[in-house]
Amino acid sequence: MTVLKKLFDLYLQGSIHVALSVFCLIRITEITLDLSPDPFVAGFGFFGTIVGYNFVKYDALARNGKPQLSLRLKLFIAISALAFLGTGYCFLKLKLITQIVSAMVLLVTALYTLPFFPNRKNARSWAGLKIYMVALCWVGVTVALPVLNAGAAITPDFYIVSVKRFILIVVLLFVFEIIDLTWDDPHLRTVPQQIGVRRTKELGLLLLLVFLMLELFQGNKNTQHFIASLFLIAITGVFLMFANESRSKYYTSFWTESIPILWFGVLLVLERF
Repeated sequence: MTVLKKLFDLYLQGSIHVALSVFCLIRITEITLDLSPDPFVAGFGFFGTIVGYNFVKYDALARNGKPQLSLRLKLFIAISALAFLGTGYCFLKLKLITQIVSAMVLLVTALYTLPFFPNRKNARSWAGLKIYMVALCWVGVTVALPVLNAGAAITPDFYIVSVKRFILIVVLLFVFEIIDLTWDDPHLRTVPQQIGVRRTKELGLLLLLVFLMLELFQGNKNTQHFIASLFLIAITGVFLMFANESRSKYYTSFWTESIPILWFGVLLVLERF
């Protein structure tokens, strides 16, 4: 049992689970906007997420001094190295415009992680900015890249899906910020720090209502897609309402990050009917 738990923790801490969520969101975009499945965009999103998230997680550790290369850290490095090769291969298969946008997302990630100016903190520490930068990167990877690489027209549905995706990521990040409230630096000025937990939950529910309204305005109306979106709104709302500072790390690192995976699974099941 201990071995299984260690493997499970490696799966989570190695960012494989969150990468699977990104993969599912890319596939959801393709289904929603009637795009042909693109393995290279999906692969780039999956492998790139592992590389990006692991870089963000362990960059500070590396810059604070030479870390001891424990077995776990060696495994993280191996996972990241393999993911880097996968990212590079998929990147070379993308169209030029997609590569340019991918580079812009990478730049935002680097800005989020690295202190570019002497004696300055990185963007991750800028008050109130973190949540929006993360959401913007997710929209870029999971919505913009599939559309650009498919050569599809930029229609009103594209903008609606982009706003919906931004809302979803922001609400999911509310869950993380509520649970991390005890540990977050007060200077980060996260949403719960600024307006409190109760109002953060109310704001999240309001944003989910906006998500539902945008779903009704989306041009590509599909009963299965609408039902899947209702499921998404309901489960996201439940996780948001039950979030509190005493929840275990698995509440966010596994269950909350599983929501896009569950959404994709429900969508696939409904598509068969």
